Amino acid sequence: MFTNDVITIKDKRMINIIFALSAAVILFATMQNKMPTGIIGAIGVMAVVGYILNVVGDKTPIVNQFFGGGAIVIIFGSSYIFHSGIIPHEIAGTITTFVKGGGFLSFFIASLVTGSILGMDTNVLKKAALKYIPVIFGGVACAFLFAGLIGSFLGEGFFDSVMLIALPIMGGGMGAGAVPLVEIMSGNSSMSAEMLMSKMVPALAIGNAIAIVMAGLLDKLGKFYPSLTGNGKLMREAEEQQDEQEQEQPTSINVLGIGALLAITMYFVGAMLSSVISMHTYALMIIFVALVKVMGFMPRELEKAAHAWYQFVVDNLTPALLVGIGVAYTDLNQIIASLNLVYFLMVFATVFGAIIGTAIIGRLMGFHPIEASITAGLCMANMGGTGDVAVLAASKRMELMPFAQISSRIGGAFMLILATLILEMLQ
Repeated sequence: MFTNDVITIKDKRMINIIFALSAAVILFATMQNKMPTGIIGAIGVMAVVGYILNVVGDKTPIVNQFFGGGAIVIIFGSSYIFHSGIIPHEIAGTITTFVKGGGFLSFFIASLVTGSILGMDTNVLKKAALKYIPVIFGGVACAFLFAGLIGSFLGEGFFDSVMLIALPIMGGGMGAGAVPLVEIMSGNSSMSAEMLMSKMVPALAIGNAIAIVMAGLLDKLGKFYPSLTGNGKLMREAEEQQDEQEQEQPTSINVLGIGALLAITMYFVGAMLSSVISMHTYALMIIFVALVKVMGFMPRELEKAAHAWYQFVVDNLTPALLVGIGVAYTDLNQIIASLNLVYFLMVFATVFGAIIGTAIIGRLMGFHPIEASITAGLCMANMGGTGDVAVLAASKRMELMPFAQISSRIGGAFMLILATLILEMLQ
């Protein structure tokens, strides 16, 4: 991976010994509530706990074969560990601050979006972008239909099932979805903001959990039926092409540093654009990076640096981030408290409808059905950026992050517009 100026340890037993000693020190300090504050404390405990839970998940029968393996165990296991009193409450607070206020999630997503787009074949990017939005619409239509039919059958009503369950689930998460939806609907319906939030938030939490599990199952389905999947490639008719004359070169520290700087710069561009354009930072960053790629403005060496950094982040920081998602964004008590059969069936119908609709329309548009269902379906039905990471980790398709973010950000914004139009039509 690195050039010869970096010392490498070939003895795997020595690596395991070093990790065991490091883990013992970090976990002992954590249990004694002596963990340092800030990034050094948070990233240390997140990396160790994430690695251990990842190994447990990947070695656990059934879980590793059908439910996403390590990703599932990390998210729900870390949520339980850090919120059940096993570890001092202050540690969970430090991790939450680092992931949310400290910007670790934004740093991770910026690295994945920049590196994966710049690492794509330009022709594939052009074709996929033009055909992707109709796939999202197909998933939304089926999600609404399935949720409405199941809701009607169970006595909840077609309209209420769509507006209170399916719409928030497909709406792009909490901050960009449920919160503005509540503001829109509370002013145009007889329900208070508190009542609407009490209906929508559990739907989001359960829908997110179901989406993660279904991502693992779709990955398994692709192994049973290889014709349904591109194994991480979205388009059926065109594989991502790499220049044959380019030989794989070892990645140097300098190259990784350039890649990291590019990812940070692209996030800055998205943030500046969002101050003058009413769109989410991630959405604007995706559009800008895609334009840079399609127009050929970025030298190939810099594109390779961004892609190398993306690969480094995925390989080394994913388990740590999943711990952060489990601690900062996953409330097991809320999920369990909302698990009555009627509610669960309506949420499941929404997620399943998103999978079916995107698979069908995706196939017609020239996409692999499983990749279309994961990106345009499950990444619409999860809780935004955190859900995207969890879904892609469970399905082992992190390279699809740009399309996942299109679903969460642009697709989520479309849900807000749709909700406004529906309510105005009913007045």
